Amino acid sequence: MRARLAVLAAFLISLVVPSIVAVAPAHAATGIHVSGTKIVEADGSELVLRGTSHAHTWYTSQTASFAGIKSLGANAVRVVLSGGRWTPNDTADVANVVSLCKQNKLICVLENHDTTGYGEQGGAYTLDQAVDYWVGVKSALDGQEDYVIINIGNEPIGNNAVTPGWTEATSNAIKRMRTAGFDHALMVDAPNWGQDWSFTMRDNAKTVAAADPDKNTIFSIHMYGVFDTSAEVIAYMDAFRTAGLPLVVGEFGHDHSDGNPDEDTIMAQAQSRGLGYFGWSWSGNGGGVEYLDQVTGFDVNKLTSWGRRLFNGPDGIAQTAVEAKIYGGGSGDDTEDPSRPGTPAASAITSSGATLTWTASTDNVGVTGYDVYRGTTRLASTTTNSATLTGLNSNTAYTVHVVARDAAGNTSAASAATTFTTLTGPGGSACTPGYKVVNAWQGGFQGEVTINCISAVTSWKVTLTYPGGVNITQNWSSTMSAAGGGFTFTNAAWNGSVPAGGSATFGFIGTWNGSGAPPAPAFS
Repeated sequence: MRARLAVLAAFLISLVVPSIVAVAPAHAATGIHVSGTKIVEADGSELVLRGTSHAHTWYTSQTASFAGIKSLGANAVRVVLSGGRWTPNDTADVANVVSLCKQNKLICVLENHDTTGYGEQGGAYTLDQAVDYWVGVKSALDGQEDYVIINIGNEPIGNNAVTPGWTEATSNAIKRMRTAGFDHALMVDAPNWGQDWSFTMRDNAKTVAAADPDKNTIFSIHMYGVFDTSAEVIAYMDAFRTAGLPLVVGEFGHDHSDGNPDEDTIMAQAQSRGLGYFGWSWSGNGGGVEYLDQVTGFDVNKLTSWGRRLFNGPDGIAQTAVEAKIYGGGSGDDTEDPSRPGTPAASAITSSGATLTWTASTDNVGVTGYDVYRGTTRLASTTTNSATLTGLNSNTAYTVHVVARDAAGNTSAASAATTFTTLTGPGGSACTPGYKVVNAWQGGFQGEVTINCISAVTSWKVTLTYPGGVNITQNWSSTMSAAGGGFTFTNAAWNGSVPAGGSATFGFIGTWNGSGAPPAPAFS
């Protein structure tokens, strides 16, 4: 993630040394490996990665984080390492990290952070230099193929063109890893600081996959502001499913300086498709992105709002993670799907919600929960045969169905669908704003407004009027003017058009001379 680099003081500029890449002979993958679009363990059991990133290279003393991450339900952790851009993590340290992962029954995704933003960020390393690092610590990784995935280089190219480009550089890195004798599953990040807005990884992934003689490469996309709508998230995931290639969301957040990621769709789509995801990050962020901390001060008992969403929210880690079978988890011998739920019945319908009930499913072991869908969009998850839907658009028809699931991850056939229409809401405005404080600290806060539209609009404007003591100093995804104690936000050039049933979001940073969270504003 680009913004976190602001907290780091100095970078070591290294020479790029050309290398001749020999291709290792192909052989059957050992340990964790790719099977079509899926990641599986050595015995073929499906492995859906669910976890967070831990900035180990900058906080090497925070080894209790591994236990904390596991205690919240994760089955994997993505560990930040360095080969020299920061203080190097040597062979002994890497071996200890792997041991900590195994002690806490976590799949260990090790990533070399030195490559972040190469070509745009001063001091960044090449992928070739990243491979040099992995070769240097190989003895700590040999024999760990059941437990370790190697993420060759984090966000290996920024937004500038470099030579060789992403496709060639990534292909060569994979070939060098295989020639060096690595049998592990390899993970490769997209360019454009991991967000692939140029679609370079999407359009060249087959070429890169073909460069791996072991056919054991996983593709990782980082979803921040580039993925601020459900359509963008779904289209990107669809492209890899169509290509028959494995994809994970290697990083994402609930907010970011370049826009507001659609974390709800990211998590729901990952769950429905069986794709892995890693939230960024456990703790220790700085440089203005402290709001991405999932716990405060590395304390597992101090979850932030982002941490609560990632670990305990719908489609979150606690609800969806299954421990790897190598550690005794997984589905075991239970391959029987729950029975089909009954047709849901809608009641207590309002302009923004409804209650659904249905006949419960049965299962040979036991039903653990139900998911309510509108098409492919998950509206709610519940452990009972009833769900309360909230946040719906007024005067809108909803056709919904229910899917049951059991502890082994087996899912039922979808129930028959039912359709209900929400009531007409008060007022005649086409759009209604919703406000939240994303994060607050002493003297400041980050706010966010989501504009939900019943009918299509081509522009929007919202005025926020706070009590005295509040000032807004920075905003994004909007233009702002201030007058008479109010702050008026109008759409940016690219997000004024909102379809019926759609939404637009903007954010801002404010100062507040009181204590605690700032007061809520009045809207006009």
